[in-house]
Amino acid sequence: METPPLVAPDPHDPAHRLVTFTHRDDECDGVLALLHTVTDKDRHDGDLTPHLMARRDDGTWSITYRLRADHRASYQLYPFRGDAPGTTRSDWLRVLDHARPDPYDTEPRLPARDGRHPASVLSLPDAPPQPYVRRRQGVPRGRTVPHTVARRRVDVHLPAEHGDGPHPVVVLLDGEMWGEVLSVGDTLDNLAAAGAIPPTVALLVHTMGPERPADLSCNPAFVDLLADRLLPWAATEFGATTDPAGTVIAGQSAGGLTAAYAAYRRPDRFGNALSQSGSFWWPDETEFDEGSEWLTRQFATGERRAARFYVEVGLQEWMLLTQNRHLRDVLWARGYDLAYREFNGGHDYACWRGGLADGLAHLLGNGTPPGTAT
Repeated sequence: METPPLVAPDPHDPAHRLVTFTHRDDECDGVLALLHTVTDKDRHDGDLTPHLMARRDDGTWSITYRLRADHRASYQLYPFRGDAPGTTRSDWLRVLDHARPDPYDTEPRLPARDGRHPASVLSLPDAPPQPYVRRRQGVPRGRTVPHTVARRRVDVHLPAEHGDGPHPVVVLLDGEMWGEVLSVGDTLDNLAAAGAIPPTVALLVHTMGPERPADLSCNPAFVDLLADRLLPWAATEFGATTDPAGTVIAGQSAGGLTAAYAAYRRPDRFGNALSQSGSFWWPDETEFDEGSEWLTRQFATGERRAARFYVEVGLQEWMLLTQNRHLRDVLWARGYDLAYREFNGGHDYACWRGGLADGLAHLLGNGTPPGTAT
């Protein structure tokens, strides 16, 4: 029977759900379920067996996960012929290149880039709401225009109500993903129309090319380029504010690390940092004589900066959770204005797109992000 994921109560624990995925494929020898970050963790441990679907009597494949009722994740299915896929990096990249969305899903899918297939999205009943993600009917639409600044591609999203300004400004790293793939302009337009943020200029900086490892590793030259070239240009061309209190820099993963570093290095320009699943482990001890978690130690020992922070991380992010908690504790101990949230999900745009909206509403509006830790 072709059905969407079946969500049932856990008879032993009301805080959890039993989620069953099914798939029909009469020609494959097995089906691997890719539940974002959850499957990847076992792949890192060298064992994908817990995510192989079982063949049922009616010929369908199925697998059941026990998940907390607030879990959100993108997911895909990978039917295969022959042996089950291995766990090497090359094996995993091959899986990611060919995995497909659940044909029986019910939620709008998460788009992908680089020729990969979109992903399905599972949002259990208690997952944080994401009211601003999808395009809304009747909302005035802004426009996004491509530019090049200092040989960097920057897509600028202008609000529907774009007067002379000054307007708050958001520098959003990995702009080619957020703009071209995820249509973050819809989120910004929805936020502005709802009064959650003022009309805001967004600078979607492309950072997913070959320079990414250098740019997004606490690189002073890159942050200074954003502060001294990009922001003055946006002020002149689009009426973006020059007030650091109205300026947000946002990023995910290495971009989350860079957002926090920008507020540390240049609080004169970046008064707000929005970090999602930040790579605060950086650098590996083998790369840097001073050891790992370098930025957290700078916040612990350096002069306190005039900056505000919104930091979130997923409970499934086993490689990042401890380090983000370390940063949280340091920022609170130093008296920083910090909103901190842990969501039950992974390293996943399905989670980040809602968290981005919540973070912008908190930093630029008057809202308190749901689920903020105390």
